[in-house]
Amino acid sequence: MNRYYTLSDYFKEKYGYKILKLSVNGGFTCPNRINGLKGCLFCSDLGSGEFGEDSSLSIREQIVRQKNFLKHKNKANKYIAYFQSFTNTFDKIENLENKYYEALNCDTIIGLAIATRPDCIDDKVIDLLKEINEKYELWVELGFQTSNAKTANLIRRGYDNSVFIDAVGRLNSAGIKVVSHLIFGLPNENVEDWVNSVDFISKMNLWGVKFHSLYIQKNSDLYKYYLENNFKIISKDEYTDMVCRAISLIPKNYVVHRLTGDADKTQLYLPKWSADKLSVIGLIQKKLKIKNIVQGINYNY
Repeated sequence: MNRYYTLSDYFKEKYGYKILKLSVNGGFTCPNRINGLKGCLFCSDLGSGEFGEDSSLSIREQIVRQKNFLKHKNKANKYIAYFQSFTNTFDKIENLENKYYEALNCDTIIGLAIATRPDCIDDKVIDLLKEINEKYELWVELGFQTSNAKTANLIRRGYDNSVFIDAVGRLNSAGIKVVSHLIFGLPNENVEDWVNSVDFISKMNLWGVKFHSLYIQKNSDLYKYYLENNFKIISKDEYTDMVCRAISLIPKNYVVHRLTGDADKTQLYLPKWSADKLSVIGLIQKKLKIKNIVQGINYNY
């Protein structure tokens, strides 16, 4: 019994075969890292693209390398090019178009996943994404993390909730699928805050969601902040309980893209349990079964 709707389920329903994502690095930066800004508190110096390729390589070269890296682990005939590092709509529209289509013109690439910020979705970007969406698989991932305005300011997110709402609405109007990221365990937040964030995104017309535990990498400002403030770190039990609860609270049609995050183990400081991704996922699945939770069972329709 599938207790939540996975990306693999979506691909099998729509295409009938296995599809994998290939992380590529477009060489972009972020509006939160220019003019003296230092980026989000938790973001690493690689812009959360620890497992992507070298941006000095062409998009085509990166895709070839990613395919070769994955071929012995997972067999797939088709792929999604995942523009992951930093803000992948933050550039001149001509550069965005060139890099997106360089990926789409590679053999076996059927679409794009584009990670970005809601304050980097303008009319030109919408028009380009709409054009791509007419012929290819496409979704846009927006880093939201929390609905708590105080926390958003602390982590230097750089925009308020209304900007997220507006971006989702505009992408929806263009027929473009939207995925939102949530982090459980941000400094000074508790279960009530986490549930409020889940409720917030559940009221949006999203296509998918990614759940992350907060982890501290030594190459992020969060590491220094923790050493100075020593805030409570979410436990494995707390996190897995919250993900199960979140699954029960989101709409049944939301695609669950991720149950936990991927830290760079060479840079991971805390929590150590987050390094064992398979164990975390296994515990979530075990708890879903024990508690008889299926996606949307507690969603307030």
